[in-house]
Amino acid sequence: MVDGKIYIEIVRLFFSFLINEFGFNQIKETENGNAFYDVEYRDGKRAISISYENVEDYLQVIVFMLKNGNLSDYDDKTHTLHLSELNKIILPRIYKKEVEENNILFSKYEANDSLGRKLLKSAKELRLILKNWDLLT
Repeated sequence: MVDGKIYIEIVRLFFSFLINEFGFNQIKETENGNAFYDVEYRDGKRAISISYENVEDYLQVIVFMLKNGNLSDYDDKTHTLHLSELNKIILPRIYKKEVEENNILFSKYEANDSLGRKLLKSAKELRLILKNWDLLT
């Protein structure tokens, strides 16, 4: 089982590019006992949720397109964009050089366990997606 405080620290570290590079604000940290953790960022038009279900060992990164500043309904597939679906759309259209440069940027981070590796992989993918957000339209 992963400790919630450690999870939140790792998310803050690996996803710091959201604040530093893309102007997001970290707006919420949630710890529901030792079962569920979530860190949420917003930039005015999007909310990004990085959540983990400890018991199921399930990591989920979701980009919500905000409607009038509010979260869209989870079942609204046009405004609730899962990282796995975004990867299918955007990653095949990115040049190998950009992926290599992104990997170099993240090489300063060390992932010591399975969850750390999942978080680092998700951070790398999310950064590439945000850099190429215009490819969604």
